Amino acid sequence: MSVRLAPSILSADFARLGDEIARIEAGGADLVHVDVMDGHFVPNITIGVPVVASLRKATRLPLDVHLMISEPDRYVDLFAEAGAAIISVHVEAAPHLHRVLSRIRQLGAKAGVAINPSTPVEAIREVVDLIDVLLVMSVNPGLGGQAFIGRSVDKVARARAFLTTAGSTADIEVDGGVDTKNAAALVAAGATILVAGASVFGTPDAAEATRALRRAAVPAR
Repeated sequence: MSVRLAPSILSADFARLGDEIARIEAGGADLVHVDVMDGHFVPNITIGVPVVASLRKATRLPLDVHLMISEPDRYVDLFAEAGAAIISVHVEAAPHLHRVLSRIRQLGAKAGVAINPSTPVEAIREVVDLIDVLLVMSVNPGLGGQAFIGRSVDKVARARAFLTTAGSTADIEVDGGVDTKNAAALVAAGATILVAGASVFGTPDAAEATRALRRAAVPAR
């Protein structure tokens, strides 16, 4: 199964963000994962619309914007206008999930739903036809550098089975603690997008770390 890599700038050096993104581009990254946190839905505050707009000018890669915020329906228009190619909202934060996913698609972006480790895959049942990406959190959201929750591999497999049964070809994205040790298992379980922060930007060579992650995710036959 093919896989796309989406290094997360949450672990990048924000003082050299343009250079950091150039490194992952050189390493063959497919997307730039942008974690937006509000200090309310999750215990951290990161970046907002102006940074996303600046990133759009700094890279040719699509921007994969993960909204870890309360009331995401208030902000999806702004992030789409700023250049987000994918906008993911949390099922736990969006009581009007059908409406916000429909709006994301109307804006021309791909619609993603993120689910926390304790949230069952079945939580997306009523909106599965509107999902382009299912983002499975493999750590509790809000802080970078956390340890991968091992049961996430089984959850990805359940998610792929659920989507297949529903007739959905949505991507399954995995975010949290992804590295060369678990990448192959996640892809084998059905993941098609891997988000990696510390395992890419926490190394001396982000380009080589990106290449190493791809080699690990899709081992040579």
